[in-house]
Order: sequence, then structure tokens, then C-alpha cells
Amino acid sequence: MSASGAAERSERPSRTAAVIPAAGRGVRLGPGTPKALRALGGVPMLVHAVRAMAGSRAVSLVVVVAPADGATEVRHLLDEYLQPGSTDVVVVPGGATRQESVRLGLAALPEDITTVLVHDAARPLVPVDTVDAVVAAVRDGAPAVVPGLPLADTVKQVDPRTGDRAGEPEPVTGTPERALLRAVQTPQGFDRATLAEAHAKIALEGEGATDDAGMVERLGVEVVVVPGHEEAFKVTRPLDLVLAEAVLARRRATDGF
Repeated sequence: MSASGAAERSERPSRTAAVIPAAGRGVRLGPGTPKALRALGGVPMLVHAVRAMAGSRAVSLVVVVAPADGATEVRHLLDEYLQPGSTDVVVVPGGATRQESVRLGLAALPEDITTVLVHDAARPLVPVDTVDAVVAAVRDGAPAVVPGLPLADTVKQVDPRTGDRAGEPEPVTGTPERALLRAVQTPQGFDRATLAEAHAKIALEGEGATDDAGMVERLGVEVVVVPGHEEAFKVTRPLDLVLAEAVLARRRATDGF
């Protein structure tokens, strides 16, 4: 970036928005209600996720990308649980894949948004300090930022067995050095122009992108990691929901959350 371009960017007001793709069904938690609408402590997970983003004073707008046929329902749900505050919350219909839903969320952002967070609705308990750390790193000049944690377990690379061979023993093909690996969480933060370019240029097949930072990497743009938090885990399986309930109960007992 030229000196004049950097100066122009520093003079613009820096507003941050969070995009929460919540159009998926969440089949690993079983049939029925979409994962983002499952109750956690009597409140839908999506509501917790929105509150987590709105809890950061740096975030002035949250865009929830709802199922295409359920945007009105999600809007009514959020109106029921959210108290009016300084952070605006809008709902837009999503697409068939996560990648498409994030792109639709980006399209709904006002022009003055310069920093964008993309957050999983299934990470309802991310602490505000983690959100703030991601925003601060982007505003300090990093085009893409992800929170991450060191791995506790040794990781093996294998030759997967799929199809008719699913369930068979899988040969190990390598053992990555654990110290060089991080388990990545959300919110992931981006300079808006960088994320928009990634979604415009990178087309992924199948279910699309599960990680927006991975799309930015494909542009050849550096992605940096800031410390994540153990409570920012993803609620995917029934056991995760049990753990999330325990974390929420502890917060309510100690912090009045």
C-alpha cells in the first residue's frame, strides 16, 4: 500500500461489523431445530453469539445470515431476546453454502464498514476480550486475523478410508509437529476489502468454505493468529452442548452473566 493510500485509510472512520452465518441445519446435533436455534441455558445459541459480538464496544453492527426460508422467524426471535443497544442487528436471507451466506452478509454491509468479523453461530460463548483482540489486530494493520489455541493432542495425518471402506483402520502417513499447529476459532477478522476480494475471486466446490481465512490465504495474503480462548469452542455434538451448559452455569454463578 502506498503512503498516500495508508494515510487515506487512517483518516477514514473505522467501523466494525460482524457477520454471523446461521443458515445451516447442524445435522451433527441431530434432526429438528437448526443448530443455531438450539437452546443453551434456555436461550437460542444464535442469541448468545449475537450478544458476544455486540458485547464488544468496537462492533457497531451485527448481520445475521438466516436460512432463506426462515429470515422472518429469526428476526422475531432476536427481537424477543435482545435488548435495544448501541449495536444494530440486521437479518438477511442466506444461501445454500456457508461461503454464499457470508458473501450475502458482506453485501448487506454499509459502505463505511472497514473491518469485518465472521463468527460461527455455533461458538456462543466466545469472550469479549477475544473479539476485541481480533479487532485490534486488524485495525493495527493485519489484513486477516484468526484466534487460535495450541493443540493439546498429538495429531496424525492418515490415508482416509471412505465409501465402502469407511470404518477400516487408516494408515498413518505423517505426524505434524504439534508446536507448529493451532486450532483456529472465530471470530475471524478482516480488512473489508481483503475479505471481499477473497469472496469475489476464490470459488470453492461442494459445501464451500468452512474457513474465510483459508480463502484469504489462497490470495497470497498473510493471515496472523492471536490467542484464542478455551470457551470459544464450537458446539457441534451433544457432548459440546453439555460442556457449554456447564460454562454458562459457571458464568452465571460467578459473573452474573
